[in-house]
Amino acid sequence: MELPLTRTVSPHVDVRERTGSTNADLRALAGDLPHLAIVLTDDQTAGRGRLDRAWIAPAGASLAISVLLRDLPVPVDARGWIPLAAGVAMADAVAEQLPDRTVAVKWPNDVLADGRKICGILAEATEDAVVVGSGVNTAMTADQLPVPTATSFAVLGVEVDSDRLIAGYVGRLAELITALAAAGDATASGLHAQATARCGTLGLDVTVSLPGERELAGTAIALDAEGRLIVVSDGVEHAISAGDVVHVRPV
Repeated sequence: MELPLTRTVSPHVDVRERTGSTNADLRALAGDLPHLAIVLTDDQTAGRGRLDRAWIAPAGASLAISVLLRDLPVPVDARGWIPLAAGVAMADAVAEQLPDRTVAVKWPNDVLADGRKICGILAEATEDAVVVGSGVNTAMTADQLPVPTATSFAVLGVEVDSDRLIAGYVGRLAELITALAAAGDATASGLHAQATARCGTLGLDVTVSLPGERELAGTAIALDAEGRLIVVSDGVEHAISAGDVVHVRPV
């Protein structure tokens, strides 16, 4: 991959023919690399998603992209918005190539196209930076999709422009993180409003799997100032900071 557009937004683009995990590769190199350095591949063999789930795809069927973020917000609380910023950035980049589809963020940072997952995102902290990894289903066929609730550009009838997708995502992520760092909080930077507008979870009935094998069923109504999902259950508002959220589909 030549990626001329991507190289205009990133100072270091490391394209790997095959690797176990782009996040692991970037974490190992992080000390020597600048802000917005990228490691990517279309053949990742040992990727991980949220809750330590395996993320595996056939060679050439998806893109694994990891981005190093160094210019971080000083307030630690503001850094909790980084996964949401990545979700917004990727949703914007995906939507550019799927103009006739509904593209949204499933809290906290999965990207959905017409309600089905087209991208997953995992942010991991290092000593002085954050590595944000994303896996985008690009050329995956219907038979290759891991679950019925997934989709891909190919399934939606689109041949993705990978260079445009990556450049759009990284450029948008850089904008959001720069604004967040300058303002110090998501409300002042505009990220809270942008994440709210992109969040397809809001307004839906959801089931949230919580630590301790507990579940919470209710309606997702908002994102609070810390990026937590507010779920109303039996008239009581609950602020969810971590958990596996399932959108409950009408029968």
